[in-house]
Amino acid sequence: MKSCTMTEYIFDTYAIIEIIEGNQSYEKFIDDEILINEFIFAELCYNLIKFDYPKKDYYLEKYKSFITNIDSEVIRKAMEFRYANKKKKMSMTDCVSYFQAKKLEIKFLTGDKEFENLDNVEFVK
Repeated sequence: MKSCTMTEYIFDTYAIIEIIEGNQSYEKFIDDEILINEFIFAELCYNLIKFDYPKKDYYLEKYKSFITNIDSEVIRKAMEFRYANKKKKMSMTDCVSYFQAKKLEIKFLTGDKEFENLDNVEFVK
């Protein structure tokens, strides 16, 4: 297992969009080490394309360099967790990212309310 400092985070799509939009609550995370996975990158692509975001090419190029692979065991555990919490309507991407952060021993940075009171989460609105 990788040993990480607590200045590394798995950023969810919400956090990235908030940073791009200039949300001051996320300002302190700008210089932290960012990790994302393919699911987060796909959501980011979709959102930037959907809203025809200016500089979308710049942001997609920037964030693709932060992609890290997902272990199949992480996916399995995440889907068990998602099913056990199906009433909360957690997204597949967020569940996978949450468990990926746990495996890497870093925090999951999100503003999604479903994750607010979970361990290993840095919740910022």
